[in-house]
Amino acid sequence: MTDTVFGDSVPAVVQSAPSRFDAYDTADLWRKDVDHYIHPFTDFEVWKNEGALVMAESEGAYVYDSDGKRYLDAQGGLWCVNAGYGRAEIADAMAEQARRLAYYSPFTNTTSVPGATLAHKLASLAPGDLNHAFFGMSGSDANDTAVRIIHFYFNRLGQPNKKTIITRVNSYHGSSYLAMSLTGVAHDHIGFDIIGEPLIARVEGPDVYRRSGEMTPEEYTDHLVDGFKSKVEELGADNVAAFFAEPIMGAGGVLVPPPGYLPRMREACREFGILYVSDEVVTAFGRLGHFFASEDVFGIQPDIINSAKGLTSGYAPLSATLLSDDIYDVISVPQAPGAEFAHGYTYSGHPVSCAAALANIEILEREDLCGHVRTVGPYFEERLRTLADLPIVGDVRGKNFMMCLENVADRDTKEMFPPEVEIGRRISDACDARGLLVRPIGRLNVLSPPLILTTDQIDWLVDTLRAGIEEVTAGLEREGLWSGG
Repeated sequence: MTDTVFGDSVPAVVQSAPSRFDAYDTADLWRKDVDHYIHPFTDFEVWKNEGALVMAESEGAYVYDSDGKRYLDAQGGLWCVNAGYGRAEIADAMAEQARRLAYYSPFTNTTSVPGATLAHKLASLAPGDLNHAFFGMSGSDANDTAVRIIHFYFNRLGQPNKKTIITRVNSYHGSSYLAMSLTGVAHDHIGFDIIGEPLIARVEGPDVYRRSGEMTPEEYTDHLVDGFKSKVEELGADNVAAFFAEPIMGAGGVLVPPPGYLPRMREACREFGILYVSDEVVTAFGRLGHFFASEDVFGIQPDIINSAKGLTSGYAPLSATLLSDDIYDVISVPQAPGAEFAHGYTYSGHPVSCAAALANIEILEREDLCGHVRTVGPYFEERLRTLADLPIVGDVRGKNFMMCLENVADRDTKEMFPPEVEIGRRISDACDARGLLVRPIGRLNVLSPPLILTTDQIDWLVDTLRAGIEEVTAGLEREGLWSGG
């Protein structure tokens, strides 16, 4: 496959760096990075020995390292570069806003033109009566915000005991102290403290691939819903404030819910007087083919939707916590003379970030990228599922532009590779060498590319991923780490 980028027709992996990359001193940048930059979610042993891949430029679905090598970014940055790289409209909107009004405090009854405009736009896109937006900077603080508002809401209703938040095993809600406590990925908690019960309780999350083989998907739904109801009864419904759920669980394994699960969980929340929070930090703004997935994909109307990532396509930090009319009507009633709604951040509704979001949404609408995902997404799913014939690929799952491969030592028993094999990272490294970026998460490889991906790029991506997995499989056999399960 060839593609025209920066005016030159180049192969998928650049063998000879264009002259513009001569301006980058990779060795110097590598050294500065290792000496001073503490990276998020980093294996320090690997990083100290190998350092970081220095990314320098980008365009469309591709990124270039500082030596000029080109990569197809099947990670979409971090689930977030939905509109693709190099969008001049977004950059221009940000620059123009910075010239007009780079910043002004959103506290104490002041706003900005892009802040007010974006809040109105999101209300028009969100399902049902989610007509009110609170802005932050990340998915983590969106979830933190939701918890604070939920507690405030029940306090205002005279129900101060309703404090417990229920989340699910393998859920991911962020990495601030509270958001990581909401998160149910046990591996992410190693060495760190988190908040547990009574503030945060956990129930079993859906994992259709690893459910008991004796249960049908429908019986599995019954099992999960019954487990949730039992947990609420154990805690006491008067003590439970909210249930947080990603429509498709992201960093916990791209876990797609079984049939009817989310609508039945929504109904159970209504039954017990519990607020339903849909964490759409990953799934919103087109990744599943709609601006929001809760209603259009899964048929549920949440009380709160949290979003970030694709809101700006990663061009600027921004999150939005969207509240129903019911919640807003309660929290906006004055408590006492002079009392304030004392929650917010210096950069809430930052004008430059809001301008980026508005330009991004305009692109998504004008180019009908949601429609593109609904058209091309099934092809992406179909092509990726051809990898299921590889002996270490146990499951290929996901929907549209949110996909995952689960790698196993034995497909019949679903036995996992030992953690020290680092199977996901081995495959990622083999793909990196071929000019393809896929995300390793333990035994998984996750794919969440920009929504502009074409069928030709998908074909190249899948063929390259196959070659990487085959190389890794052969290497495992040579090292005596796998004998053909």
